[in-house]
Amino acid sequence: MIFKSLEYIKNAKILLIEKKMNEGSKVIEPAQRVKEVKEYYFSRKLKEVAAMNANGADVISLGIGGPDRMPSLEVVEKLKEEASKATNHSYQPYVGIPELRKSFSEWYKNFYGVELNPDKEIQPLIGSKEGILHISMAFLNPGDGVLVPDPGYPTYTSVSKLVGATIYPYKLTESNSWYPDFDELEKLPLDKIKLMWLNYPHMPTGAPAQREVFEKTVDFAKRHGIVIAHDNPYSFILNDNPQSLLQIPGAKDIAIELNSLSKSHNMAGWRIGMVASNPQFINWILKVKSNIDSGQFKPMMLAAAEALKAPKEWYDEINRVYKERREVAEKIMAALDCKFDPKQRGLFLWGKIPENANGSEKFADEILYGKHVFITPGFIFGKEGERYIRISLCAPKEKMEIALERIQNDKN
Repeated sequence: MIFKSLEYIKNAKILLIEKKMNEGSKVIEPAQRVKEVKEYYFSRKLKEVAAMNANGADVISLGIGGPDRMPSLEVVEKLKEEASKATNHSYQPYVGIPELRKSFSEWYKNFYGVELNPDKEIQPLIGSKEGILHISMAFLNPGDGVLVPDPGYPTYTSVSKLVGATIYPYKLTESNSWYPDFDELEKLPLDKIKLMWLNYPHMPTGAPAQREVFEKTVDFAKRHGIVIAHDNPYSFILNDNPQSLLQIPGAKDIAIELNSLSKSHNMAGWRIGMVASNPQFINWILKVKSNIDSGQFKPMMLAAAEALKAPKEWYDEINRVYKERREVAEKIMAALDCKFDPKQRGLFLWGKIPENANGSEKFADEILYGKHVFITPGFIFGKEGERYIRISLCAPKEKMEIALERIQNDKN
């Protein structure tokens, strides 16, 4: 009791001192750009899930798209080997090491059939999410227009706000198979638009990449002088035909492609990504990057170069696991009376909630609080995602089966 009384007196004195310090002081406000964005949905929701688990809830998370399996043993051994060398712990070049750029170039040639000059057309990144900021800062002045897919990755919108760009959402609808409606795009004030975000296989809807869509996009961009930024991290997941926007003739003149080892090689926490484009675009992006971050840890880059040498069998094994999980995810969707397109590709399953549901956030929260299963409400991806939910395949099959059982038991 004495200890608590002393602690109370101490805290009261601190509050009194702070109050006196603030009297007559000018209120400090954050930059306007901070006011323009909210805390990332997963940042705040995962804190809530953690609190539930601390109270014994045992929530099964099917929300985040973070692979739960390891890279190959060869990659881990390479990291350990290189990290034990005293010469590998210094600052590294902003452009990455030659071994990594060369491996990215060979990866693109072997799996996409795209030729990239490793010295001029590839820039390694500390994750492709960071690349979204680099690209936006390199091409967008305050007030410039940017086309952002709805539904789409929330970071396209938040980063566009942070750089002061004017956002023009373009609708992706189920009736159009979640592809851009180019007739509708032509009606926008295209003279004000500088950049367009594209992402196929699409997150969150799982719409697969289509060459015809890529061809139309390149034509549209060239006619209107718009830079296309294609975000391509899901092309190997549950997909036998990886595609790149840079496969389209002339695309490199107007397009930038982001890629990543996070999903394809189970290396999300490593933060190994890349951007590919023509030498001029790469140089502008490097100018931004070199003033924001640094070169990556050399042993990680050497291990990433090793990962990129993986044979087709590596991807086949990843997809064998995801296929099993996808089958369970489809059963969960059915148990929730949600409809989905079986042709989806990528790391998630996207489903339409029942007509009588009161929106995706409330629907997802009811599952979280009532069944202790965390799924993602579609509203966070834009207005067009309001009547949908997303299930991640990044949980062991056994955990997903327990989630299914919980949902089925609650229904019964």
